[in-house]
Amino acid sequence: MLNTGVDAALLSVGPDLPWLIGYAAMPLERLTMLVVPAAGQPTLVLPNFEVPRVVPRGDLFAIDGWDETDDPVERVAGLVNPKGTLAIGDHTWSRFLVALQQRMPASDWVDAGTVTGALRQIKDEAEIDALQRAADGVDRIAAELQGGQIPLIGQTEAQVAAHLSRRIKEEGHARVNFALVASGPNAASPHHEAGQRVIQPNEVVLCDFGGTTAEPEGMPGYCSDLTRCVYTGEPPAEFAEAYEALYDAQKRAVGAATVGTPCEDIDRAARDRLAEADLDQWFIHRTGHGIGVEGHEDPYLVAGNASPLQAGNAFSIEPGFYVDGKWGARIEDIVVATPDGARPLNRVDHRLAIVEA
Repeated sequence: MLNTGVDAALLSVGPDLPWLIGYAAMPLERLTMLVVPAAGQPTLVLPNFEVPRVVPRGDLFAIDGWDETDDPVERVAGLVNPKGTLAIGDHTWSRFLVALQQRMPASDWVDAGTVTGALRQIKDEAEIDALQRAADGVDRIAAELQGGQIPLIGQTEAQVAAHLSRRIKEEGHARVNFALVASGPNAASPHHEAGQRVIQPNEVVLCDFGGTTAEPEGMPGYCSDLTRCVYTGEPPAEFAEAYEALYDAQKRAVGAATVGTPCEDIDRAARDRLAEADLDQWFIHRTGHGIGVEGHEDPYLVAGNASPLQAGNAFSIEPGFYVDGKWGARIEDIVVATPDGARPLNRVDHRLAIVEA
């Protein structure tokens, strides 16, 4: 904050609060806000009846509970320089930001991501361990999918998604973030929402799923995110060849994810390999996104992002191809950049599994 000229950070709902103090604010019309001054003790302002949910942290931060007849915006405004530069959490409800701006019209406002994003994207060993536990859980589910242990043929996409969701929680996640199941031509939509389409023999089934881990009270959870594809029968040569190119593109991108490499170069490594197979026109999204307490966070592996990878960055590598009305495929792992090279956290088989379940 001192380096960026920020006098105080104001953090409400969203991932910054649990990452800093282990408390996730409920998304209420009642204001909860952690005020972090550049100098001095932080203060958590929140409704009095929410105070019992907070795990005290000794001298780390003070707790200021407000009653229903109090003005929490005034409480927050009284804790900061009304003419300073204030960093507002990027998940903060607009009603609170507008009220704060009206109360402090002389303040300058910036996105708190300029402060917290640079810190959150570099994971320490405890965070990497949490991400590894999350990855191990979804790996076990993917192995069941590839081994034909999860019924597919004759099931609706929604039924398979429900099965994946149940297994995600059984594998130590507190909540399911998503369970995308896209079969046949639906796999051409990268974020297809599982519906009532019945999965047929001899087609691709793309499954992209993840959740947030259950951690001890007062600790934030960390996210998993994995994509694998199976084929319900023998795939046609055209699809098998395209998938082989995708497999190689994902492998090349992982190999390129070394400390100091610009993020856009990792995207280019995957894209160039798909271009060799004349599939680049069907690769319609970035190669990856950061991950931690939030499913999508810095750094982003995309053209135009010349920021170099740093040790401790954790991110997805997930190239894909999506041929409208026909089929699609994606391979996704979570990877950590280390001084010794890329460390994939997901190790379940990357090859196209043929299942008859």
